[in-house]
Formats: sequence, structure tokens, C-alpha cells
Amino acid sequence: MLGRKATGEGRVRSVAAARAGEMARPAEINRMLVGLRAAGLKMTPQRMAIVREIAADESHPSAQELFDRLRPASPSMSFATVYNTLAALRDAGLVVSLSLTPGSARFDPNMRPHDHAVCDGCGAVRDVLAGGAQRLARSSSSDDPAPSTSAMSAIGFEVRSVERTFRGLCLACARVTAPAASTATRAATSRAPSSLAHPPVTRKETRA
Repeated sequence: MLGRKATGEGRVRSVAAARAGEMARPAEINRMLVGLRAAGLKMTPQRMAIVREIAADESHPSAQELFDRLRPASPSMSFATVYNTLAALRDAGLVVSLSLTPGSARFDPNMRPHDHAVCDGCGAVRDVLAGGAQRLARSSSSDDPAPSTSAMSAIGFEVRSVERTFRGLCLACARVTAPAASTATRAATSRAPSSLAHPPVTRKETRA
């Protein structure tokens, strides 16, 4: 009974979070459009489509990923338009360009202080709230891996912000990796020689 209640509460929270995201999306889109206009860019249908796509995207897409998504609905859109629009948003302080995984830079529309979790399997990137990052750091290690502000000052470096990147496996990749690792372990165990099954043979030498 308790499990059903917890599941129901989780669904209610998920629905509430989804509705909150839908309400925040128009405001985020409007903020970016205002920023582009202030940067002197004309509001073309293609640029507006790019803004709508990136505004509430939590997957930190690359310019190529956005281009691939938007091209079917806008065949005339060029990759240069996507890249230049993202660069204008970055220069206006409306998105952040990140290099968290091999390959092209990713773009993050979340301008609030936060950290990132990166999957070593599929390369997915997710935002981690500051409080969640602190709890995760404490649970993963008893020592604080980040240098203190005083230590950075000692080497003549002015700290403006501190970001952490947590690397590991997302749930989907962990589910795929775990069975594969278990199968490999069983196979290695079955191939290993057993001293009980094959005792060493000793031969006695006889002298004439």
C-alpha cells in the first residue's frame, strides 16, 4: 500500500514539474528573442525555430544535433544559420557553450548556477542543481575534490565561478553494462582451471 502511495505521489510531482516547464518555456523563448534583437539580428522564421528548440532543451545539444532536428521541417535551413544563431545567443549571454564530451561544443540554455553529470557510455549531459551536486560529492568521496578559494588565490587566480562535472553512467547505460559485465565474469570463471577438478600429477623416478 505504501509503495502504491509513493508511486502516486511521484507521478503527481512529475506532472507538476512538466506543467512548470511548459509555463517557463514561453518566458525563456521571449528572453532569448529579446536578446537576439538587442544583438541586432533580424527575427527570421528560421532563427525563431532555433530559439524555440534550444530554449527548454535540457540535453545540451550541439549545433549539428539541432540542425538535424530542424532540417525536416525547414529544408532550406543551413547549418551556418544554426551555428551563427547559437553563437549570437552565446555572445549575448543567453546560452553557454560547453566542451564536456569529445566532439563538437554543446549549448546549455540554463544560465542559473549548476553543475553537470556526463555519461561515459552515451555522452548524455544533464544539469545538476548546486545542492544536489554537493550531496553527490559528499556521498562519493569524503574529501572535497575542488580546491578552496584561498588555494586558488595563493597561485594568483581570481575565482569567478566554480563548476563540477560528475562522470559515470546514466541509468540506461548502467542497465546495459551490468548484464554484460556479469556474463563476462561467468565466462571467465568457467574457463579458469580448477585445482580440485584437475589435481597435479606427480611421477616418481626410479633409479636402477
